[in-house]
Amino acid sequence: MKKKVFAVSSLIFMALLLAGCTDLNKPINDESTGFWSQWFVLPLSKFIIEVAHLLWNSYGLAIIVTTLIVRLVLMPLMAKQVKSSRAMQELQPKIKELQKKYSSKDQNTQKKLQEEQMKLFQQNHVNPLAGCLPILIQMPILFAFYQAIMRTSEIKTQSFLWFQLGSADPFYILPVIAAATTFLQQKIMMGRMGNTNPQMAMMMYVFPIMIAVPAFYFPSALALYWVVGNIFMIFQTYIIYEKKDDDQKDQKPAGGAKQK
Repeated sequence: MKKKVFAVSSLIFMALLLAGCTDLNKPINDESTGFWSQWFVLPLSKFIIEVAHLLWNSYGLAIIVTTLIVRLVLMPLMAKQVKSSRAMQELQPKIKELQKKYSSKDQNTQKKLQEEQMKLFQQNHVNPLAGCLPILIQMPILFAFYQAIMRTSEIKTQSFLWFQLGSADPFYILPVIAAATTFLQQKIMMGRMGNTNPQMAMMMYVFPIMIAVPAFYFPSALALYWVVGNIFMIFQTYIIYEKKDDDQKDQKPAGGAKQK
């Protein structure tokens, strides 16, 4: 678990480093330099522009459609992450038994605990770091998509529904919806996973605030992206977990017949 936390923390640090090394106010175009801009942000920016041309030059619709496309492409990775998380969750009772058995802080005892845990993972074909790989792949793509929205000049001059894509929502409707959908998505995810961890429960309230505060000041295009992404994630959570539940039911032997 510590290794998984370290991996996720390293990923977040990398994302922040990329954010610091890139000027979000600098438009992205063919003259942009840097590996990150040329190979990640620029292709996504061009994709948004092409989609907008197909949708009557509506960049609001383009953001909605491209967000859904990106999320659909990443959906198999999310499913793999869920599978890994569930496998680890199912092993938690046995892991706690081992921790109770080897509760001594003695170095040899802790080494034995690690060996027994690794043996448990191998017997159940579970890789404790498998859930990190999908995150490592998803985050750069989503972060590049976020930058493409922020740095595409064409988006800043367009309007959609009641707001200007390049300005903050004057009525604060999008930030509220973004926060509400973030909370709902987190709550549904925790409910489906059966997670009762107090720290995770606290994050369920922290994440909406982390989304809402920037959404009050950032361009509405970004808040629109968050809202669409959250709504997709809500439906994705139901689809993935429903499929996992059906697969588990199919794997269980048919019962009900009484032995005579």
